[in-house]
Amino acid sequence: MRIGHIALWTTDLERCKQFYSAYFGAVAGASYVNPTKGFESCFLRFADGARIEAMKTTTLSPVVIEPGAQRMGFTHLAISVSSEQQVDTLTQRLKDDGFPILDGPRRTGDGYYESVVLDPDGNRIEITA
Repeated sequence: MRIGHIALWTTDLERCKQFYSAYFGAVAGASYVNPTKGFESCFLRFADGARIEAMKTTTLSPVVIEPGAQRMGFTHLAISVSSEQQVDTLTQRLKDDGFPILDGPRRTGDGYYESVVLDPDGNRIEITA
């Protein structure tokens, strides 16, 4: 078994696709639109086959939480890069482009080298090596 994909609500599908494509190399698939349900989505595929389904709705009201908030349930997405240098470089690039850096880069107690950033919708993204 394996996890097929994770899904994220976004208020701006294009912005979400651009973020994960520009910084993490995801490739956006074709958009799916269901106007009757006010739903639009797009799968973002990473080189190893992992996928994120970015979703937007006009008929539901997903609960908005404070950006970066720690909560029960889903709390972050970890994206592994090839080296500590790549963690440093990507973290600096995101910082220079105005994205909040919450922590690191640093070595964690369990041996990872990581930083924690927020995506445009306030989701915590760990960049790990």
